[in-house]
Amino acid sequence: MFWGDDSGLLRPPGATSEEHFLATCTRCMRCIEVCPYKSIRLGSIWDGLSMGSPVIRARSTPCYLCMKCPEVCPSGSLMSLAKNDVQMGLAKVNEKLCLAFNGILCRTCYNACPIFDEALVMDDELHPKVVTEKCVGCGVCEYVCPTEEPAIVVGTEDVSRKR
Repeated sequence: MFWGDDSGLLRPPGATSEEHFLATCTRCMRCIEVCPYKSIRLGSIWDGLSMGSPVIRARSTPCYLCMKCPEVCPSGSLMSLAKNDVQMGLAKVNEKLCLAFNGILCRTCYNACPIFDEALVMDDELHPKVVTEKCVGCGVCEYVCPTEEPAIVVGTEDVSRKR
C-alpha cells in the first residue's frame, strides 16, 4: 500500500473513525449478511485488531456503495450517508505501474468508478487522475485494474484531509 498500510483493509461505508469503530462495533455481522455483493467480510486472525470485525478487501471484492449496511448497524458504527459523502479511503495511482502512464491506452479504472467522471478523471494525455475531494475509497478502481500488482490502490491514511 502507498501509506504504509499493508493490510489492504477498508471499513464498510459510513464507518466512523477507526478507533471509534473498533470500540463500538458489536461484531453482530448484520452488515456482512446484508451486503449483496459479499464485499464485507469478517476480519481474520491475520488482521490484528480487526479480527472479528467487518472489513473489505478491495482487490478481492470492492464496495459497490449500495449503502445497505449502515441501515442495519445497531451500534452506530456505520452512519447513513449519501454515497458521495462516504470516506472509506483514498485512491492513489502509481504511475510506474499504470498502463496509461506507460503508453498503453487503458481507461479501466475510470470507466468502472461508481462516482463516474468525478472521483477519477482523465487528463489531456488520457492518464487517470484521482480527484481527492471526490474519491470515496470504495476500491472498485483497484479491483478492476488489469495489472498484476494494481496500479491504483486505496489507502486509509490521510482520509480526513480529503474534506
